[in-house]
Amino acid sequence: MIEIIPVTNSILLNKFINFPHFLYKNCKYYVPQLNVSQKRLLNIKKNPFFKHATAQYFLAYKDKKIVGRISAHVNYAHNEFSKVNDGFFGFFDVINDKEVAFKLFEASISFLRSKGVTRIIGPANFSTNETVGLLIEGFDSPPYVMMPYNYSYYVELIEDYGFQKYIDLWAYSIHLKDIPDKVFKITNEIEDRLKKNNINIRKINLKDFNSEVKKIHFIYNNAWDKNTGFIPMNEEEFFFAAKDLKLILDKDFAFIAEKNNEPIGFILVIPDINVILRNINNGKLFPFGILKFLLYKSKIKQYRIILMGVIEQYRKQGVELCFYVKVANEAKKKGIYVGEASWVLENNDMMNKALLNINAKKYKTYRLYWKFINNE
Repeated sequence: MIEIIPVTNSILLNKFINFPHFLYKNCKYYVPQLNVSQKRLLNIKKNPFFKHATAQYFLAYKDKKIVGRISAHVNYAHNEFSKVNDGFFGFFDVINDKEVAFKLFEASISFLRSKGVTRIIGPANFSTNETVGLLIEGFDSPPYVMMPYNYSYYVELIEDYGFQKYIDLWAYSIHLKDIPDKVFKITNEIEDRLKKNNINIRKINLKDFNSEVKKIHFIYNNAWDKNTGFIPMNEEEFFFAAKDLKLILDKDFAFIAEKNNEPIGFILVIPDINVILRNINNGKLFPFGILKFLLYKSKIKQYRIILMGVIEQYRKQGVELCFYVKVANEAKKKGIYVGEASWVLENNDMMNKALLNINAKKYKTYRLYWKFINNE
């Protein structure tokens, strides 16, 4: 017998958070997310996301054992910004059982229908500002930091329920040895030309963190505004996310571009702490996980380009290429020769072309799905 239970208290929420640790216990590519960060993300009272959103989490039981989970949420800010009436599912994890998966989808859709939405999109945990997408290609390696991983059978479960492709998200592997020498040679010329136009690129100043975050927040909301699925973040949300990133930020891998001292673009590259998290049992940072984290943090030798954007009127001037080369030069100094750029929308022609120009290789594909739910 399969039973779907809404998460209504802290005990059930802990079970919701811990279920993936058991589901993937024999998967060598699984990376447990830190329980403390998941609790913070899912906390309806503390996460500012919920000031403009509503959500319900569900657990699936079969023979009195937890066999699946899912979330359903409505992001009213997304709907208002995009002029749509969408709901989302996320945090989808399940055993390879079509009946269980379908009942989880039914529960999430029932909740979303009660909120009056007409289409469901996912997986999204909770929006494009967090972890999104289902891995559909590239199952043979672990994910980089803040990227999802799932079993390959999820694809069949989702598609058999009637979900269709919404859009694909690509991850690129970057090896410094593959970047053409000419790229490094022309970048100095490009940067000199930018300076003549009063455009300067500098490292962010962590000593003035709040001021820098405000500048990056401005760029974020103005450089991504035309991307599929984009949702602007208010200042409270942005600082909520920045607070977590500051804990792992490397000051040498974050650059901002300014025109006459006004922010126009930035790039953020973070160490792949998944290298450490893979060795922290069940996502428990305390008491011993914190020791592993502190011990190995400085030894991480792979990084992820997590954000890179330039405000539209300043694109195609070489700022993007300068960002990549500055990061590459810093990586060389630290003996880091491999990284990932992710994720990039499949229809973001400019960004995809820029990565191909430095010989980056697309090696993982993630997919967002959609399904109409108003006429069923």
